[in-house]
Amino acid sequence: MHIQEWLETVPAISVYVLVGVVIGLESLGIPLPGEIVLISAALLAAGHDGINPWILGACATAGAVIGDSIGYAIGRKGGRPLLAWLGGRFPRHFGESQIALAERSFQKWGMWAVFFGRFVALLRIFAGPLAGVLRMPYWKFLTANVLGGIAWAGGTTAVIYSVGVVAEAWLKRFSYLGLAIALLIGLGSMLILKNRAKKAAAQSAAETASEPASVPVAD
Repeated sequence: MHIQEWLETVPAISVYVLVGVVIGLESLGIPLPGEIVLISAALLAAGHDGINPWILGACATAGAVIGDSIGYAIGRKGGRPLLAWLGGRFPRHFGESQIALAERSFQKWGMWAVFFGRFVALLRIFAGPLAGVLRMPYWKFLTANVLGGIAWAGGTTAVIYSVGVVAEAWLKRFSYLGLAIALLIGLGSMLILKNRAKKAAAQSAAETASEPASVPVAD
């Protein structure tokens, strides 16, 4: 069953909890579809008065900030052995090329990698644990974490909810045509993003093979 169709069968409080928990676990470092769940819930809120978009955005933001903070603490305590363990359990998400790409982003951009990492699926999973492993000062991490969580979770909820309200009114007039266009746009976007992700991973792997190992950032 599609995520949004399943969400329609559960109470509003369950939707809030589900969104917060899934995003929190994803931010903690577990590969989960947090963005898909948030977008689906925001679209659901646009079509159903029982779900408050403000509460939804607040729960998503709380999950993002708390999850990232726990991930930071785990990464700081576990260090690089933790990344090696994660690589063995989730090779598609925590492989050497993915870790190298995320690490270079942190070393180049610092706390901004945490902030903007919210908007990139790969860095959203890595941000908390990797910031802890690289021992980024906590005050910098916390600042970027809170601001990034508000901008990503709150902003995504607001934008998708607004688009959903407009789209629902439009689809009532052009249901089948609108559905077809939406499906084509969604499929096209997914294929483009997957293609870009593959190219980025291949480029990262090539750069990693030609560069010496990175040195951890100290306090």
